[in-house]
Amino acid sequence: MECYVAGAAAARTGDEMSGPALMLAGLAVTGSETAASTLLAGLMVAAAVGGPVFGALLDRARRPGRLLAWALAVYAGALLLILGVLGRLPLAAVAAIAVGAGLLGPALAGGWTSQLPRVVGPERLPRANALDAMTFNAAGLAGPALAGAVAALAGAPAGMVVAAVLILAALPVAWTLPATRTPPAGGRAVRSFGRDLVAGVRAIVGVRALAAATAVSVVSCVGQGVLLACAPLLGARVFGSADRGALLLSGVAAAALAANAVLARRPGLLRPDTVVWGSALVLAVALLLAATERPALVAVAALVAGAGEGPQLTALFAVRHREAPERLRGQVFTTGASLKITGYAVGAGAAGPLAAWSLPGALAVAAAVQVAAASCALIGAGPRQDRMAPANSRR
Repeated sequence: MECYVAGAAAARTGDEMSGPALMLAGLAVTGSETAASTLLAGLMVAAAVGGPVFGALLDRARRPGRLLAWALAVYAGALLLILGVLGRLPLAAVAAIAVGAGLLGPALAGGWTSQLPRVVGPERLPRANALDAMTFNAAGLAGPALAGAVAALAGAPAGMVVAAVLILAALPVAWTLPATRTPPAGGRAVRSFGRDLVAGVRAIVGVRALAAATAVSVVSCVGQGVLLACAPLLGARVFGSADRGALLLSGVAAAALAANAVLARRPGLLRPDTVVWGSALVLAVALLLAATERPALVAVAALVAGAGEGPQLTALFAVRHREAPERLRGQVFTTGASLKITGYAVGAGAAGPLAAWSLPGALAVAAAVQVAAASCALIGAGPRQDRMAPANSRR
């Protein structure tokens, strides 16, 4: 388990670092904020396609860890390639490379987590699940800060190199992840890839608890995306410097890490399905506190937001592990990751026009989105469904 955590933390820190590092490198080389944001958007936009496809490949692999290792290598290589051609090729060509790299983004998130049940036994899974979620929080805290520190010390392009090195450092751990417990059956070899993709989607939408948790998390990510984009504006307006917005985001990540540390000690403290939608309401409160634009309340808002974000991720993983069929686990996790990335992108994109109209108004809208996210839990209301059969039965 220690090797798994170390590998996941390295890969996810490199991933969290790659976005800010790409922005800084793009701005330094091109001198254009539009060009820099275009590259970042390219890195994120392809996740919605890459998640389901990579997940289906992962589920079909006899040694999924080795496929994950190749994905890490290609992703890191793409980051270095972008750095090598930035400023030498047209922006559209560089953005196309970023889009290609973005296809593998969900591998660094859901791809790792989908393998966790093969690393630990069922009795250790709840605590391992909380520790796994903590790697996301730690990466969210360290990645952007590391990108800024490296850029300040060695120049913006160096951040891309360090991000790629961190991702590559996780490659040996991924390569040695356990194989599937049972060899692929004869029927699996002849099953079409398209049918596997359809089965993965059905696994997410066909089980109430899984569909509800997925819907809540994706809609919640829209609101979180608004907060992410508004953080620099909050820093500038409330604390006098846009840089203070990064400190607010660090506060969110630190609070999320602390909350998940508590859950790691007492993994059965709360029911995961309740935590998923309850955390969205906690995030709504945080956003309303931030909308007051009062320094003390904004600082508290960052801590409250972290207390919502951290447990929500842990609980979401717990629901996925519980409900996902074994042979479709990779798709469930990578598709869920890609949908969440898309939700972040939608929220961040909407934040600009909303904040131009009114910053408190944008945060209030984001709070309303969180309430809407919590209401998505009604999808899971009613008698508990069994996992789908025979399409999703274990073979």
